[in-house]
Amino acid sequence: MRAVAAVVLSSFLLTGCFAAGSDPAPVAGTSDRRIKVAMMQPPRSGLSPFSDDAFKLSRWSTAETLVTLDDIGDAQPGLATEWKRVSPLSWEFTIRPGVKFHDGTTLTADVAAYALTRATTAASKPRILDGVRLTAVAKGNQLVVSTASADPLVPQRLSSPQLSILSKAAYTATRVNPVGTGSGPFELVEVRGTSGARLDRYDGYWGGRAQAAGIDVSFVPDGAARAAAIRSGAAQLAESIPVSQAALLEPETVTEVPMPRTNTLYLNTKSGPLRDPGLRATIRDAIDRDALVKGVYEGRADKAAGLLGPALPWAAEGRKELTDRTAAKAPAGTTITLATFSDRAELPEVASVLQQQLQQAGFTVKQVVREYAHIEEDALAGKFDAFILSRATVLDSGDPVAYLYSDFACEGSFNIAQLCDPNVDAALTKAAATDTGDARRAAILAAEAAVLRTDAAVPLLHERVIQGDATTLADSAKDPRERRLVTASTRLK
Repeated sequence: MRAVAAVVLSSFLLTGCFAAGSDPAPVAGTSDRRIKVAMMQPPRSGLSPFSDDAFKLSRWSTAETLVTLDDIGDAQPGLATEWKRVSPLSWEFTIRPGVKFHDGTTLTADVAAYALTRATTAASKPRILDGVRLTAVAKGNQLVVSTASADPLVPQRLSSPQLSILSKAAYTATRVNPVGTGSGPFELVEVRGTSGARLDRYDGYWGGRAQAAGIDVSFVPDGAARAAAIRSGAAQLAESIPVSQAALLEPETVTEVPMPRTNTLYLNTKSGPLRDPGLRATIRDAIDRDALVKGVYEGRADKAAGLLGPALPWAAEGRKELTDRTAAKAPAGTTITLATFSDRAELPEVASVLQQQLQQAGFTVKQVVREYAHIEEDALAGKFDAFILSRATVLDSGDPVAYLYSDFACEGSFNIAQLCDPNVDAALTKAAATDTGDARRAAILAAEAAVLRTDAAVPLLHERVIQGDATTLADSAKDPRERRLVTASTRLK
């Protein structure tokens, strides 16, 4: 009864949340109706495209990139219509003609070069540029992008939402403001702090008029409330429905998509007791993944054999079993702090199960759970011994090298494990320099093996994205990479 009451209360509160700043009831005609969307996390960096907030701009179809990716990760035209490699270090991109930004200005090669230069010189560079020195200059209507060393993934890098191209007006001395400066089918017209945002259809979109009049976004960190929004009609679209809530929704409103996202336990290799490789090995051996998949995720996940999951079939096909692993060491009651965040509803439960498993292995485990916005800084600073993270592995470029470098290279910007291992860095450098194809995939798996040998990261399971769509909604995107959600084709029936 308490659970039912909580769901009803969540639905009531969420309905109120969506009412704020929203339009009156839509008038007749699908082109005049607005879509209400429940998003999981509020902006953490003021919707700066240089941060992970860029993926919100992408999912709302308001900011666009020079290149897009198809379903298998190959580069396709975006704001650039074609490209070619003109030297080992340089690529030339042809800028799409006739593109207008939401402020009425025109996309040119000069504007694109300016946007990319601001990204490369930002105080906090986009993650996709970790380990990459990139320059961009205009040459007529051609954009010349060069790197300090040969980089076969330049087109894929430019597909990252963190390298979205906004009008020059977006870039001030202190910030980047995406309001009214994108080029997509929807114009961002209002951001209500951490509560929501409003986007209106942009009728001057180069790709054709969107079928919905606009998007009303609410940020709803509570997973049960997001699911309740679909049941009550407070939202027509909800991202990241918790596993525990999926069974409470009508089957026709639930979409489950295998995705390149791994639930991983990061272990602090620099400070604290887990500097000891033997204790990290003990944790590696103590994990019961079946208990997590069946007990926490109700079978809606896949047990992890490595960092890269079934969304990349070649990883499972080419992965070799690791031998000669570091031997486990008796913990003898060693105290460790295990942390995670509450925004993904399953992670606190994962933390509780892991706490029990590690205590049975001989550790004393203290647990810390906060919202992600309030724990990320401490995690990146190495203030925890172990941290559970739900991590997309091909989020930025469609290629896992960027993720592996960001999380495990000495200079990686998201190195929660504080890992600095010369063998790992060498393997990552080799993978990054290898041309696309079978050779690159083999180099990636070698880099994955180098990381796993350190036991800096213990892969737990591979998640599936669960999205809620009202039966009144048509043609929302079901994107494993979480780049697209509402498109120009998305509409209310």
